[in-house]
Amino acid sequence: GLVIDGQTLSIIFQGGLEEKLLALARHCRSVLCCRATPLQKSMVVKLVRRHLNVMTLSIGDGANDVSMIQAANVGIGVSGQEGMQAVMASDFAISRFKHLKKLLLVHGHWCYTRLAKMVIYFFYKNVCYVNLLFWYQFFCGFSGSSMVDYWQMIFFNLFFTSVPPLLFGVLDKDVSAETLLRLPELYKKGQ
Repeated sequence: GLVIDGQTLSIIFQGGLEEKLLALARHCRSVLCCRATPLQKSMVVKLVRRHLNVMTLSIGDGANDVSMIQAANVGIGVSGQEGMQAVMASDFAISRFKHLKKLLLVHGHWCYTRLAKMVIYFFYKNVCYVNLLFWYQFFCGFSGSSMVDYWQMIFFNLFFTSVPPLLFGVLDKDVSAETLLRLPELYKKGQ
C-alpha cells in the first residue's frame, strides 16, 4: 500500500511528478491520501481519470469532499454528522459506509442489467416500427403517404411501448441480492 499526505501531494503537483506518482501507485494494491485539501483530492481524481483512462468513484461525507465527488465519474455521498453537502453533490447517497458494498454489488449489477435489456428493447421496438414503415412504402408505391396518423404514433410510443420497459426496469432482478453479495464476481460477469 501507499500512504501520501497533503504536503507530499503538494510537492508532487508543484514539481511535475504526477507521472512518477501514477507509476508507483500502479504497483500498489491500495493508495491512501490523508490530510489532503479539497483541491488536492479533486486533482488526484482528475489525474487518475486523465492518465489511466479508467472509471473513477469518489466517496465523501463532508463539504471538503464535494470537489472530489464532482471530479469523479461516479460520486457517492455519505450522509452523516458533517452535513449534507456531499450528498447534494453526489450521484448516489448512502447513510453509512457499510451500505457501500450493497450499493455497488447488488444495485450496481441490477442497474447494469436493466439498462442493457432496456436498450435492447428500445432498439428492437424501433427496428420493428421502421421495418413496418419501409414495407408500407412498397405497398403504397413510394408515394410518401403516411401509414399512421401522428396522434396514433404518439400514443403507440407513449402507452403501448413505454410501459413494458418501465415495469421491466423497475421489477426485474435477474439474481437475488443474497447471491450477489455472496458472489461478488457476478458483477464482472454481468458486464
